Amino acid sequence: MSTLIDLAEEQRAPLLNDDDIVPSSSSDSPDASSPSPSPTIDPSQRLASLDVFRGLTVALMILVDDAGGAIPSINHSPWFGVTLADFVMPFFLFGVGVSVSLAFKKMSNKRIATKKVILRTIKLFFLGLILQGGYFHGRNHLTYGVDVGKIRWLGVLQRISIGYLLAAMSEIWLVNNNTVDSPAAFVRKYYIQWMFAILLCSAYMCLLYGLYVPNWEYETLGMNLSGYASESQIVHCGARGSLEPPCNAVGLIDRIILGEHHLYQHPVYRRTKECSVNSPDYGPLPPNAPGWCLAPFDPEGILSSLMAAITCFVGLHFGHILVHFKGQMQRVFLWSMLLFPLLIAGYVFELLGIPFCKPLYTLSYMCITAGASGLFLTIIYYIVDVQCFRKPTRLLEWMGMNALIIYAVAACDLFPAALQGFYWRSPENNLVDGTEMLFQAMLHSRKWGTLVFVLLEILFWGLVAGFLHMKGIYIKL
Repeated sequence: MSTLIDLAEEQRAPLLNDDDIVPSSSSDSPDASSPSPSPTIDPSQRLASLDVFRGLTVALMILVDDAGGAIPSINHSPWFGVTLADFVMPFFLFGVGVSVSLAFKKMSNKRIATKKVILRTIKLFFLGLILQGGYFHGRNHLTYGVDVGKIRWLGVLQRISIGYLLAAMSEIWLVNNNTVDSPAAFVRKYYIQWMFAILLCSAYMCLLYGLYVPNWEYETLGMNLSGYASESQIVHCGARGSLEPPCNAVGLIDRIILGEHHLYQHPVYRRTKECSVNSPDYGPLPPNAPGWCLAPFDPEGILSSLMAAITCFVGLHFGHILVHFKGQMQRVFLWSMLLFPLLIAGYVFELLGIPFCKPLYTLSYMCITAGASGLFLTIIYYIVDVQCFRKPTRLLEWMGMNALIIYAVAACDLFPAALQGFYWRSPENNLVDGTEMLFQAMLHSRKWGTLVFVLLEILFWGLVAGFLHMKGIYIKL
């Protein structure tokens, strides 16, 4: 990974430009993929709402990851349904689309832009491999390292890199060069791009409902007279079009292409009623639990990433409105004309039998979460950029300006795990766990104590981001 630390106070560049994992905060910045040098960015021209939006996304990720264990209602849904945690990934992907549309609004050389997109995709994928491939073991584990034969190939940043690659390539090669001076010209400029998005969506739906899933088996650890040993479990399927955990096409494709050892080993369906006595939280297997409960499954799988990329294309469209329509209330109106049909479509698809399911990234889930992403950006834009009500959102704005470093050290538990390495006599006696237990004891509640601890954690990282901003330090790929 090549990391750039820009110390120039006057540059004040956003976290990432066309390679953002979250939206670029400067709608007036030049094309980051253009060979021409980038001029100095005037802070007064920044679109602050985009920084706030991405800061909110990172803050939500910290909240649901660190407090989800104590508050299962905000944790990821065990399979069907939508919770607060299930909006985080779509927010990231939506932000990628907005960022790409702004970064590529001016482009002098398509081939150079393509090379930069490919390079940055590789760097983002590789960073995700390091952070989520199994090398770092997270909180409560003072170890590191991974068996390369069991490394997890896909994850959050890897999915974002795939969505970014598809969105950026379509923005470079599938957009007409005509000037937008009317609604009809707007459609002519981008209709090929949306045909490509519809093609991706159609391919996903055909594979999800058309592939036949045969019986399959996986290895699990079992106990015998000589200790732990590997044994095979057979999962009976023989189905087509199933959206249940054991027999869906998403898992089938991942097992064939990636192999079961390279998938996520603790999938969310272990919190379903079939697999946990503490559902919707993790817990011991209930009596007569089905054999697939211990099977691996990757929530950021190959097939589901095709539908996830559509969220990037929705963000692209929101960004195109930013680029071509300069009236603030006109932007709000046009965004509303897009987001409300998406929300309605999500509920309609759910009623028609396509359930909300984040692990499969179903069509209904994509519509409702993309619509919600647009709704939040619209509200933030109206408050921050139209009404200029910025002080209450300053902390989130700072976090959005340095979202990459906060995501790596906080959301991926690098900083908490490092702090846990300093303990008093026993690994359990460390500053992180001790502080959390103190709040739990003060409030006489594990749930509320953990929530207060996590909110203070978010405040801490907001202040760290503010310090980096005041020093003119911005970390990007």
